[in-house]
Amino acid sequence: VQLQASGGGLVQPGGSLRFSCAASGIVLGIMDMGWYRQAPGNQRELVASISRGGGTNVADSVEGRFHISRDSGKNTIYLQMNFLRPEDTAVYYCNMVPPSPNHWGQGTQVTVSS
Repeated sequence: VQLQASGGGLVQPGGSLRFSCAASGIVLGIMDMGWYRQAPGNQRELVASISRGGGTNVADSVEGRFHISRDSGKNTIYLQMNFLRPEDTAVYYCNMVPPSPNHWGQGTQVTVSS
């Protein structure tokens, strides 16, 4: 099983980014999946999740700005991030919900800075 997150980069405050998480070895459509992030000095936190049934949840800190979605045909989940803030700077990961310790991967870095 592999989960490969991509799409990070440097963006100015107020900007947008879209992450992709491509999976191999599992079918994302039958899993509860999430996007997590870890900022320097902080614990890893769940920022958005999508259930096998398609229901979504986001953390209060990103409510109205981040949107999680899934393309079952491409076996990929996405995180659309809008109105980015400096406090969104972190390494972002995709994983199951609850997370599988063996499938964190390297994550993708987002830096929000002017």
